[in-house]
Amino acid sequence: MRSKLVMAMVCAIALAGTTGVVSAKGCLKGAAVGGVAGHVAGHHGLVGAAGGCVVGRHMANKKAAKQNMQTAPAAQTTTAK
Repeated sequence: MRSKLVMAMVCAIALAGTTGVVSAKGCLKGAAVGGVAGHVAGHHGLVGAAGGCVVGRHMANKKAAKQNMQTAPAAQTTTAK
């Protein structure tokens, strides 16, 4: 019961903090995984959710940068001709 309450609070905080169109790629998934891991590790679900959000967002940014690097050279070679 407590883990459901913690997850509901995390989701509510995440949704309340969004204004307009905000990209939260990785944060929600990371928060869910981190919340569960924190709860299992010692009933620290909120700390795990916050850490998971940060790590998930970092990983999403790395993935986006890698995708941009892969598509950028292709775009440059087509415009250079």
